[in-house]
Amino acid sequence: MKGRPPGKSGPPSRGGKGNGGRTPDRKSAARGKAPGARTRDGDKPAFKPRAPAAAKSGAARSAPPKPAVAKSVAVKPNPAKGVSLDVRQYRVAADDDGIRLDRWFQRHLPDVGFNLVSRWSRTGQLRVDGARAAPGDRISEGQMIRVPPAEPKPDAADRPKRARIVDLTPDEISYAQDMVIHRDAQAIVINKPPGLATQGGTKTDEHVDKLLDALLFDAESRPKLVHRLDKDTSGALLLARTSRAAAHFAKAFSSRTARKVYWALVMGVPSIEDGMIELPIAKQPGTGGEKMHVDEEEGLPARSRYRVIERAGNRAAWVELQPYTGRTHQLRVHMAAIGHPIVGDGKYGGKDAFLSGTISRKMHLHARRIRVDHPDGGRVDMTAELPTHFANSLHELGFDLTLGDMPLDDEIDRTPTREDEKKAARQHAKQYRKGRKGERRARGSARKA
Repeated sequence: MKGRPPGKSGPPSRGGKGNGGRTPDRKSAARGKAPGARTRDGDKPAFKPRAPAAAKSGAARSAPPKPAVAKSVAVKPNPAKGVSLDVRQYRVAADDDGIRLDRWFQRHLPDVGFNLVSRWSRTGQLRVDGARAAPGDRISEGQMIRVPPAEPKPDAADRPKRARIVDLTPDEISYAQDMVIHRDAQAIVINKPPGLATQGGTKTDEHVDKLLDALLFDAESRPKLVHRLDKDTSGALLLARTSRAAAHFAKAFSSRTARKVYWALVMGVPSIEDGMIELPIAKQPGTGGEKMHVDEEEGLPARSRYRVIERAGNRAAWVELQPYTGRTHQLRVHMAAIGHPIVGDGKYGGKDAFLSGTISRKMHLHARRIRVDHPDGGRVDMTAELPTHFANSLHELGFDLTLGDMPLDDEIDRTPTREDEKKAARQHAKQYRKGRKGERRARGSARKA
């Protein structure tokens, strides 16, 4: 019978049926067990003893036994573990409409790993609007997510520490650590040299991702990449030291609140000194996705701003570039598309992308500055020094390096000065006199008529 522990093995009862897992006869069922009876192993009773048969009415004795119903017992939290055993409820906000459930956990409960979310899903503890949910399910604004109670975590002293094996040579560790230009509890910024890829790939064995174990320092896990630079592009590259920081920085890049400033040396001089390039970009067919091109019909929107810092006659220009979108090779494609390819970028500029003389044939594109809000408040705002070949080229062309760091638009003080106020007053008076003169002419014409 459901809800009862299985009967003991033994000879069949007088009712003619054995009780090996089957229903016992009414008489024995009504009697039950005496209070305090022990099980075969000498432990406490496996279930609560039933009331004596004498206390029951005749109708109760004749009625068939009812199945035992398991009652849910609220478990009190253990203050020593500091864990709340209350079920948590969260309503899906508009910003999370349409994302996967596991992605929601990454955003709002980063301490809950994917394995735990999967276990909650398998056991039916994770629910959306009362229905069982899987990590890959899409959620909608207004839905209610039921999250099981937080599970206790071992104390730091009792938590076993995994020994991370750093498979790097002392020279590689020193090389990686020498690239660091900023480090705090949440972020690291490195100055990536040209020729070092950000991630590995076909025939690419040396890359930043491989060297991240050298940047553990006092953390328990290796830093995480949150954006990329092309192999031949040098400069500031941001790394996240925690999962929370990685989610924060990823959102900053996707929402375009992070600002990146590049320096480039380009062929020729743009006719407009401060311009915006808005040309859609797509993968070029037949290149296996290794090369991009401007595609007005099927390309994705891409916007890049450029500002001329200084010019070397009509031969070359030193420009500042700011990508407002994050397409692959965006700055290189855009500058080549307007007829001013980046010096050394033969992939998009061909043979016309090289200067004669002592100017290096390496690519002259450098991530000079990165500015992004910090997870703990404030900002990460770092500049990266130029690589040797780029600095030498600017020197050879006679450029003044002190002119390079131009303020971003939101850093320019727009407060009007006393001179600005005087100029505005003069302009207003001029417009007023003009209007009065027009009125007098109109009155004179009316009198003559």
